[in-house]
Amino acid sequence: MFRVTIRGKFKGLDDAGRAAVTAGSGAAYTEVGTFTHDASVSAFTFRCQVPAGPDDDEDDAALHAMAALEAHGYAHEILQVAVTDMRAIKIRRKGRDD
Repeated sequence: MFRVTIRGKFKGLDDAGRAAVTAGSGAAYTEVGTFTHDASVSAFTFRCQVPAGPDDDEDDAALHAMAALEAHGYAHEILQVAVTDMRAIKIRRKGRDD
């Protein structure tokens, strides 16, 4: 599984768009993606969770997340994309010598 974080700016978001983004905002990583935003709803962070196939890499995950962002239909400019491959994360548990 990949977690993709996209930072960007909305372009020409109207009042209805602002209301929709505000109503659907959250900090969780989901497959459809969630938004967090600044007070003026002009800058955003989009979080998307992308399932990982055996041959998928970070570029595939970024493209999938950008498609999920596009599916929301808001005009935007992407400023930064960060991808974390959760398969590579090691969890250290207290009290264990691993």
